[in-house]
Amino acid sequence: MQKYGLDIWADDNFIIEGDKVKVNYASKPSLLEIVDNLRSQDIRGPMLLRFPHLIHKQLDLMHHHFHRAFEELSYRGSFQAVFPLKVNQSPLFVKPLLEYGKRYHYGLEAGSKAELLIAMSHINSNSPILVNGFKDRELIKLAFLSAKMGQDITLTIEGLNELDSIIEVAKTNQGAPLPKIGLRIRLHSSGVGLWAKSGGINSKFGLTSTEILEAVNLMKKHGLIEQFSMIHFHIGSQITQIAPIKKALREAGNIYSDLIKLGALNLSTINLGGGLAVEYSQNSSIHQINYSLKEYANDIVFMLQSIAKAKSVQEPNITIESGRFIAASHAVLVAPVVELFSQDYTKRSLKLKEKNPPLVDELYELYQDINRENAREFLHDSFDHLNSLLTLFDLGYIDLVDRSNSEILVHLIMKKSIKLLKDQNLEELLKLKQHIQEKYLVNFSIFQSMADFWGLKQRFPIMPISKLSHKPTHSANIWDITCDSDGEIDFSEDNPLYLHDVDLESEEYFLAFFLIGAYQEVLGMKHNLFTKPTEATIEIDEKGYQISNITPSDSILEILDDLDYDVKEIEEKLIQYIENSDYIHKDEVEDHIDILKHLMSENGYLKTID
Repeated sequence: MQKYGLDIWADDNFIIEGDKVKVNYASKPSLLEIVDNLRSQDIRGPMLLRFPHLIHKQLDLMHHHFHRAFEELSYRGSFQAVFPLKVNQSPLFVKPLLEYGKRYHYGLEAGSKAELLIAMSHINSNSPILVNGFKDRELIKLAFLSAKMGQDITLTIEGLNELDSIIEVAKTNQGAPLPKIGLRIRLHSSGVGLWAKSGGINSKFGLTSTEILEAVNLMKKHGLIEQFSMIHFHIGSQITQIAPIKKALREAGNIYSDLIKLGALNLSTINLGGGLAVEYSQNSSIHQINYSLKEYANDIVFMLQSIAKAKSVQEPNITIESGRFIAASHAVLVAPVVELFSQDYTKRSLKLKEKNPPLVDELYELYQDINRENAREFLHDSFDHLNSLLTLFDLGYIDLVDRSNSEILVHLIMKKSIKLLKDQNLEELLKLKQHIQEKYLVNFSIFQSMADFWGLKQRFPIMPISKLSHKPTHSANIWDITCDSDGEIDFSEDNPLYLHDVDLESEEYFLAFFLIGAYQEVLGMKHNLFTKPTEATIEIDEKGYQISNITPSDSILEILDDLDYDVKEIEEKLIQYIENSDYIHKDEVEDHIDILKHLMSENGYLKTID
C-alpha cells in the first residue's frame, strides 16, 4: 500500500483504512464520503474542506508544550500566543479559532488597518492585539482608539518615524489609556530557507542598535517609557532548523537585558514572531524540519532563562506569532481529475500498417520480445530507433502515422522496462519515469489555491483519496485548468508522485492537497478568473459528521462584477445578440437566454457531470 508520506507530514490527522483516506478523529469519516456528500448537493469543481478540530489540536499542542517547559524549568515569566491575521483572514477560520482560543486568551496580530479592524471587532476580552508592519498616523489613531475601548493593544515600532507619530498622537490623548509600545529589533541573526530574508541586518523591518537607543531616549523624553513593554523580532517563516532560532534568542535576550538596565523598567516581554515550521515533505529522505515542538519550547524557555539569570534581570514573558503551525493543517483541497492526457500511449492506440518502415517493425519486435535480461539493451536500442525515425520524418521519408507508431512503441518499451527492472535501484529508471509521466488534468487552479507553489515552489502533500489498496503505477504530472504553462506540478526525482491508472468514463478520481490552510487562501490569484473553490466546514463527533458553512465558489457574474464590469450591460448585450441572431429561431430564443443565464450563474470551474 502506498502511504504517500502520511507518516511524515500528517501528524496522525489522516490515516488510510481499506482503500480510502480517513480523518483520524472521532467517527473517522473518509474524505471520499464527505466529498460524495457535497457532490450530491450539486457542488462541482474543487472543494476546500475545513476541519475545526485540527485548529483546536494545534492550539492545545502549542500551549501544552510551553506550559510543560515552564513547569519543568520553574520559569517565572508567562506565555502568550497570538495569530497573525496575514496567514488567514477568512472568518470561517478566524471565528472558530478565537472561540476555542478563549481558554488561552489567544490574541491576534494585525499588519494593516483592515486587519486591525478585524482584530478590534473580534478579539476576546483579556486577549492581546499586536500591531506590526509599517504604520501611518491613521493606523496609529486606530490603535489609540482600541486602547480607549479597553483593549490590550501593543504598537510595534518598525521605524523611528512611527515613534514620532505615536508621540504626537499621545499628546492629544492626555489622560486616556494609551497603547503599549514594542520595538522591532533588527538582528544580525537570520533564518533559513525560502523566507530567510525576513531576518538579518539587511532585513526590511526593525531598528538597528543605534535606532533602538534613540527610540528609548525619545520615549523617556516624552513620558512614554512606561508604555514600552515588548521587543519583537522575526527571522523568517517556516524555519526548518533549530540553530538559527537559538542564535537569534541569544542576541535578543542580551538586547532585552541591556534595555532594562538602561531604564526600560516596564519591558517584560520578548516576542519571537513566527517561524515554527510545518513538515510538508512526503519523502522520508527529505525531512524539512530537524526539531520537534517539544524541543522548540524547551530551547526557547531554557535559553531566555539562562540569559536572564546571567544578566540578573527578570525572566521575560514569551510571546510567539506562529500562524502557519496553527492554520496549515486545518484545510484540505479536494479536486477531481478530469482527464489523463498521456493515455494515448497504449497498445490500442497503435495504427500499424500492412507494410511499415523497417525501423517501426523492429521497434514492435523489441516491444514483443523484451524481458528482464535484455531490458536495458532493448531500451537503449529503442531510443536509437526513435531518433532515426524522427530524422526520417523531418526528411519526408515516413508519414505522421509512422511517427505516431514510433512514439507509442518507445513509450510502451519504457513502461515495460520500468516494470521488469523495478527491483533494481537504477538512476536510469528514475529518469525514465520523468519521460513517461501521465498528465493528470485536475479541476482547480494552482494560482488560486496553491499560490506558494507557483511563487516559491513550496511543495504540498498530494495524494488520491481512494484506490489506496491498489498500487499506483504512473509517474504523475499534475496540470491545472488554467491556460498557463506554470499551472503544473511536475514529477521530479526529489518529489516523485505516483498515481493510479483510472478510467474516468466509469469512475471519478479525486486528489487531495494537504496543509494549505496557511497563506494560500489570501494569496490566491484570479488567474483566468478562477476564484476561490467552494468551501465547507466539517465538524466530526463520535456519531458522524456535520457539514456547515457551505460557501459556493463565486459565480461568473460575481467574478465579472468584482472586476468592475457592468454585469447588467453584459447580460443585456448578450441577450440582444441572441434575439437578433439569424441562426436562432424565434421559438428557441427564450431557451437560449435561459441557458445563458444559467451558465453565468455557475462558477467558472469545469463541470464534468450534469
